[in-house]
Amino acid sequence: MPDLIIHFKFLLSMSLLGFCLQLTAQRLEEVSPPASLRTLIFKSGQEDQFPIIKLGESIRLQFDDLQANEEDYYFKIIHCTAQWTPSDLLKSQYLDGLDNQRIIDHKNSYNTLVPYSHFNLVIPNENLRLKLSGNYMLQVFNTYDEIQFSRRFLVYEDLVGVQAAIKRSRTLAYLNSKQVLQFSVNTQNINLNQPAKELEIVLLKNYQWNTQISGIQPMFNNGNTLVYDYDQPTSFWGGNEYLNFDTKDMRAATAAIQEVRLEDIYEHYLYPNTPRNNKPYTYFPDVNGDFIPRTLQGALPEREGDYTWVHFSLKPNGKGNSETYIYVLGKFNNYTPSPEYLMTYNATQKMYQARILFKQGFYNYSYALSPVLYETGFSDTSLENKTYLDENGIDGNFHFTENQYQILVYFKGFLDQHQRLVGIGSANSMNINDQ
Repeated sequence: MPDLIIHFKFLLSMSLLGFCLQLTAQRLEEVSPPASLRTLIFKSGQEDQFPIIKLGESIRLQFDDLQANEEDYYFKIIHCTAQWTPSDLLKSQYLDGLDNQRIIDHKNSYNTLVPYSHFNLVIPNENLRLKLSGNYMLQVFNTYDEIQFSRRFLVYEDLVGVQAAIKRSRTLAYLNSKQVLQFSVNTQNINLNQPAKELEIVLLKNYQWNTQISGIQPMFNNGNTLVYDYDQPTSFWGGNEYLNFDTKDMRAATAAIQEVRLEDIYEHYLYPNTPRNNKPYTYFPDVNGDFIPRTLQGALPEREGDYTWVHFSLKPNGKGNSETYIYVLGKFNNYTPSPEYLMTYNATQKMYQARILFKQGFYNYSYALSPVLYETGFSDTSLENKTYLDENGIDGNFHFTENQYQILVYFKGFLDQHQRLVGIGSANSMNINDQ
């Protein structure tokens, strides 16, 4: 009997420990790389740079190290919940093999003015395989075990069907500025008993985690189909089409490039932009914030693409000032406002300007306002929440804008130890309708 009591106390203490760990688990955020690590590409075999794969498929990470000293980098993988807190699983439960391995595939640049080392990692590989679906965080460390950057990726099982459509908002105030994602989930292939507890839905716009909407419950159940026909709870600001430039030909100006100079390295001066928030919507194709490294000066962009300084300029509608914080954002910097991408005001030319280092290629970009500067006249006064970075205050919100939407369906059954990603869906606002 004493042994039984001791065993019971041990189990109770372990349960309490697990409960406390769950309470203190912190949401993992993506870490931006230092300035020496650039052109991060993390994707599956699809064209879009969104790292999502079906269980058993491969995913690839690429990046350049401008230190070009053949530094050693190591990677670790953490399994997470749908809300990006570390799951309670042991690594042996979700990894077949070991992480914390050195990234051994790297080559130096060839025939470039800016030297760099190009690193390449494919998962799974001969030393590692993923065993479970769900959310994962990939972390990259240097020799001193200092984290250099981290990126989220998803592994899914194709168990549920998702049908989706984009509608105009039914709320008059947002009729011309918002897009509504309506969808249904067919659950006949999973043993679903309590949708409110066992399912979690996450919605994204243009593969960006800062647009995430979650906590959505079905409006009603139609047999094995859960229907989510909301208006405001699943609505997104339409935004505007991304601006772009292309430096694939290092020496030639293009439609977006006003001038090219060769100093220590090439310098590309873009034509000045003006705010579009008060202009009629104009459609032109973009890649929803993405970028594609490419060069006409070589056959292998990953090693022969050079780096160039790109000069941005933005003319304000009204009077500018040095206290207005405007950032240049895109997939190239993971939509993260940081000092490197902050514009400064040139009082002589009366423009906001930035000089940013890019690898040769085609890039989408946009301008975003710091939330403390809404008095400057750039911002859309209809925005409800003034505490976040205003990504649409300069170029406006339009329901016509072409956007790609993602629906992620997570499931944790009664006996499951983790949230499985059991289905994905998508919809494009090119097919938007008026209900």
